[in-house]
Amino acid sequence: MAIGLSSIIPRLQMLSTSDHASVVSMNLFVALLCACIVIGHLLEENRWVNESITALVIGVCTGVVILLASGGRSSHLLVFSEDLFFIYLLPPIIFNAGFQVKKKQFFVNFTTITLFGAVGTLISCGIISLGVTQFFKKLDIGSLDIGDYLAIGAIFAATDSVCTLQVLNQDETPLLYSLVFGEGVVNDATSVVLFNAIQSFDLNHIDPRIGLHFIGNFFYLFLTSTMLGVITGLLSAYIIKKLYFGRHSTDREVALMMLMAYLSYMMAELFYLSGILTVFFCGIVMSHYTWHNVTECSRITTKHAFATLSFVAEIFIFVYVGMDALDIEKWRFVSGSPGTSVAVSSILLGLIMAGRAAFVFPLSFLINLVKKSPKEKINFRQQVVIWWAGLMRGAVSIALAYNQFTMSGHTQLRGNAIMITSTITVVLFSTVVFGLLTKPLIRFLLLHPKHTASKVQSDPSTPKSVTVPFLGEGQDSEFDLPEITRPSSIRALLATPMHTVHRYWRKFDDAFMRPVFGGRGFVPFVPGSPTEQSFRQGQ
Repeated sequence: MAIGLSSIIPRLQMLSTSDHASVVSMNLFVALLCACIVIGHLLEENRWVNESITALVIGVCTGVVILLASGGRSSHLLVFSEDLFFIYLLPPIIFNAGFQVKKKQFFVNFTTITLFGAVGTLISCGIISLGVTQFFKKLDIGSLDIGDYLAIGAIFAATDSVCTLQVLNQDETPLLYSLVFGEGVVNDATSVVLFNAIQSFDLNHIDPRIGLHFIGNFFYLFLTSTMLGVITGLLSAYIIKKLYFGRHSTDREVALMMLMAYLSYMMAELFYLSGILTVFFCGIVMSHYTWHNVTECSRITTKHAFATLSFVAEIFIFVYVGMDALDIEKWRFVSGSPGTSVAVSSILLGLIMAGRAAFVFPLSFLINLVKKSPKEKINFRQQVVIWWAGLMRGAVSIALAYNQFTMSGHTQLRGNAIMITSTITVVLFSTVVFGLLTKPLIRFLLLHPKHTASKVQSDPSTPKSVTVPFLGEGQDSEFDLPEITRPSSIRALLATPMHTVHRYWRKFDDAFMRPVFGGRGFVPFVPGSPTEQSFRQGQ
């Protein structure tokens, strides 16, 4: 017995030492997150800096301090992990975006968003892939094959929706926010699907069947991922409406909403679908049905809980990326040829700008030809803002680059190391430089955005626009749009397709969906529920 204890004690001491190091690292990281929040608050009114830039700079500065303190051995407390990013950090950000988005504005512009997010991403990926194929062969960066060049196109076609959302404001510029954010969600999903397709196909034997298979696979992923998110959201609404957990415990309905939101993302990953699209549409459905079925306390709790989780995840990502930017292992490979690294980064930045311009302006021109109302058209100033706001790259690009060019975060190949360091350089430069200039650019191009915002009321069925009292009188999700008359001809239907579709959807929603799944104005009377208070006030 004594011999057994003597052999266990040293192991426990070693485990305790390892755990203590992890605890120290987490303490420092949490302290950095707190510092980012405080400094971000102090710089709230700053014309140039936003919280993403603040977190990124703090991460880089902390990495420098750790690098010096460790004698040049390490620069980060945590090693960048694509699993940590895709499984734990990205879901709350995308879900909250869908949960808070102005649904009317999003779906009115859905065709434009899909063109920018899907077709635009394909165009951008193609231009970047062709560009790097031509330019990188002239540089001594190691051996890269056709699969690597196509993967680079998918990696840098992914815009950073996290950073863009902090730059634009949903109330000041509703059209731009809807287009840029909606494009960001579809863009991320398209980029990931593209990247996975490139890795799964045999690119040494390219034929037309591969192209058709890829197109079919993309539409399959888009539709099935969307349907999975919608079904999960409707299931949560039905369960909460029928069982009404709030009569006994508001904690249960809040927990159920959170867990089912996360379940939608994990189920998409389980079935090899797009978790980004799934959790986004789950958020939209939950905000339209489920959120109206819970108690008033749960509405306040979920609104702020989802926003807080998203906010912390965003800050975590930028600190994370900033610290990992000084990974000494990969920078050693490029230390002997800094000119090559600078050239690669410059080429990538140039191709990103060219690839984005190649679809934003032509597609905007085509969209404007279809739009009849001048208010629905995208003017040139707005096109410039959309082009500029989508130039930023972030953690999605880094995660995909690590997946393609490293093995468990490490690489011993010079070409792979150059691609990782160049990706980090592009992310840092685009986030800091483009991010710093985006606010002044918007104020310069869009004169008096707040004045125009006052003409657009918030969507009362969206959690972000909630005001107290929650159950006060107000219109439903239709806001400040004239009544759309029934189209008298096919031509009239084509002239206002989205408005007409929305009109018929509202009829279907009120007649079939809301009576079953609940929602604003269709929550059943249950003693102790918010509807009881409304019923008593109406007597």
